[in-house]
Amino acid sequence: MRIIAKKTLREFWEQHPDAEEPLLAWHKEVEQEDWDTPAKVKLKFGSASILADSRVVFNIKGNDYRLIVRINYAFRVVYVRFVGTHEEYDEIDAEEV
Repeated sequence: MRIIAKKTLREFWEQHPDAEEPLLAWHKEVEQEDWDTPAKVKLKFGSASILADSRVVFNIKGNDYRLIVRINYAFRVVYVRFVGTHEEYDEIDAEEV
């Protein structure tokens, strides 16, 4: 998969250094995937939440942080839409970011 906006991840871990290693691990794993359906995402990340409009929520660092992406399955592209704490996540609409 091609991941768009690693910069967003980097900016987040600069503010939350404990998130760097888990986000890099997530990035490395996802780069090696070939997802063409949400079911394949769930096979790899069982705790991921599949939302409307091709959005997926991943738990990062033992569920300390949330990562929302939008996946274009046809082109194998993952767009980072949001990364934040649970408090920040609670203030947004995950299906609209």
